[in-house]
Amino acid sequence: MAKPQIVINGVAKHYGAVTAVDDVSLSIYKGEMFALVGASGCGKTTLLRMLAGFVTPTHGTMRIDDLDMTDIPPYERPVNMMFQSYALFPHMTVEDNVGYGLRRLKMDASQRTQRVQEALEMVQLASFSKRKPHQLSGGQRQRVALARALIRRPKVLLLDEPLSALDKKLRESTQFELMDLQYQLGITFIVVTHDQDEAMTLASRIAVMNQGQVIQMGTPAQIYEYPNSRFVADFFGTANLIEGKITHAAAGLVTLHTDALQVPLTVRDDQPVTLGDTAWVAIRPEKIRLSKAPPAAGDPGVNQLTGVVWELGYLGNRSTYQIKTANGTKLTAAAQNERRTVDWRIDWNDDVVMSWDPADAVLLRR
Repeated sequence: MAKPQIVINGVAKHYGAVTAVDDVSLSIYKGEMFALVGASGCGKTTLLRMLAGFVTPTHGTMRIDDLDMTDIPPYERPVNMMFQSYALFPHMTVEDNVGYGLRRLKMDASQRTQRVQEALEMVQLASFSKRKPHQLSGGQRQRVALARALIRRPKVLLLDEPLSALDKKLRESTQFELMDLQYQLGITFIVVTHDQDEAMTLASRIAVMNQGQVIQMGTPAQIYEYPNSRFVADFFGTANLIEGKITHAAAGLVTLHTDALQVPLTVRDDQPVTLGDTAWVAIRPEKIRLSKAPPAAGDPGVNQLTGVVWELGYLGNRSTYQIKTANGTKLTAAAQNERRTVDWRIDWNDDVVMSWDPADAVLLRR
């Protein structure tokens, strides 16, 4: 029942014959950590820059707190933007970089100094105030840019690939710092990223974009567990996509004949289907159970097929298996490494049985 803080309605951006953003409509609520996700060139950064006022939409409207942003210049909008490059002034100290955005505001020097100190303490950089950007680590520069973006206390903070310049371990730790900071401030964050793991860690909701359009929007769990298309299933994480023809549907179970596997697959799906239609079964690697035991006799509620371990990848906390079936199709399975590698129960060239419940797979129609 909450009222959206940001309403994007039918927004498009054309550059001649090229469509960067194609009729996008979104509602974003106050205090959300909202992520725009997609491959390079999908239009997510263009959409962010239109909200900031740096790019003018070809058509459509953007409203923040019921105020139309169409004719409002960037410096008067209740938003601030943190750029991918951080864009710090190399000749300025940390405190001068952070306080730069206050120069246009009418306040005395003592008040400005206090605001800068508060911003630096917020990102735990108060002791680095006199340093210059080249004297900081990548993570520290990222926090300086964040403090500079927040110092004007915007209603909405826009972040364009904010963690892309950090190494993996630092990026993971900074994600939680960013979440904690957003929670403390209570302002709306809109994050653009191409990193699916980052989006799922940070965001309360995600909009997946492709070719200028929003393909699916939902919580991280909804996007991952219930993708609405092959594109989303394949873009978010890893998915085995198996094409088939619908041969039977009853009691919420849909059966498909698959040429690739030469066995029927059953999926739990309550939506109407047409017999003979082409559809795809999407099954995540971690949903597949691996065993050396033969298939259980006559259990129609479980999908089962056999294969051989063709490839094995050890990733520390888990292992991934490429399983080659009798007719050459390869499926990916994953298992948590609960034992040391010397105790592996399934190894290269082992014959294995793959099984999964109908409810663990998703039926995709496009």
